[in-house]
This record gives sequence, structure tokens and C-alpha cells, in this order.
Amino acid sequence: MSIESYLQRAASVLQHTATMPSMARVDYAIATIIASIAQGKALLVCGNGGSASDAMHIAGELVGRFRHERKAIRCIALSTNAATLTSIGNDYGFEDVFARQVEAYGEAGGVLWGLSTSGNSKNVIKAFEKARAMGMTTLAFTGQGGGKMAAHADILIDVASTHTPEIQQTHLCLYHYVCERVERGIIEGG
Repeated sequence: MSIESYLQRAASVLQHTATMPSMARVDYAIATIIASIAQGKALLVCGNGGSASDAMHIAGELVGRFRHERKAIRCIALSTNAATLTSIGNDYGFEDVFARQVEAYGEAGGVLWGLSTSGNSKNVIKAFEKARAMGMTTLAFTGQGGGKMAAHADILIDVASTHTPEIQQTHLCLYHYVCERVERGIIEGG
């Protein structure tokens, strides 16, 4: 495959995703995150593998800055503390590494943002279950259809692909958009 055809395919996925029904929920997700942050709640973000890196990227954009100087936004990527991950994994099991942290850092009115290309990550699903039990809103970024996470997400943003790299590329564009809008909302509101 040439670079031109690869990029054309990526652009096609982005264009098709822009027309999906779930894109109508992006503004609601942004408003929900802004409202939660305005109430002093931390935004929690989690995922596995490349999605763990995306969670850290999101936290970096919001704690640091995305495009504008502003007050730091409370955002915690749940994949960053190796001691926490390995102790929970050892003592409880890998499926509990995020749920246990949601219990520690989450609170009613907060948002848990989970990323999973398949939508079937057991540890993200368990974190969503814990978050919902605590009165948090669950936001899922997934591949097409949402997988098993769809049933556990208050807000599902799925993209027009079942191919992991295309999903991750689209997630990157979407979460950059969300970060920019959240940042702007915090600046305008604060």
C-alpha cells in the first residue's frame, strides 16, 4: 500500500465517522466534562495499550495546556502509576486495575472516559461499572458499534471502523477536538 492510499483510507474513515449518529453526542460529552470540572471533579481517563497512551496524552493536554494558557484541569490517566497497576493486578487481578482507581479517585458527578478500540476491554468495563455505581458519568471512545462497553456507557462515541490503527487515528482527532473545546469552555467559564 502506498502512503497516498494509506492516508486516503484514513481520511475516508474520518469523513465517514463525521456522519455517524454518535458524533451528535460529542457536544454533550464536552458539556458534561466541562460541568464536572466546574464542580471541582477530576476527569479520569483509562485504556489499554495504545489507548493507555491516548489516556496519558489526554491528561497531558488538560493538565498542561492544549492551545491556550489557563489554569490546570484536574485530569488523571489511570494507566500511569506502575506500582499501583502492578499491586492491584497482583492482589486483585488485571481486570480490576482501573476500577480500584476509580474507587480511589472518582466521585459522584465526575466523569470516567474510557478508550477501547474493540469496546471489549474487561478492565475498562469493570471501571465503568464502578463509576456508574458511584454516580459518575461514563464516556466511551470505541470502534464501530461500541462492543460490550456500549451497554455500560452513558455517552458512546464510536468511530466508523473495526480496524485498530484507523480507530486510534480517529480517536486522536476526536480527543484533540474534545480537549480544545473543554479548554475553551473552562477559559470562557472561569
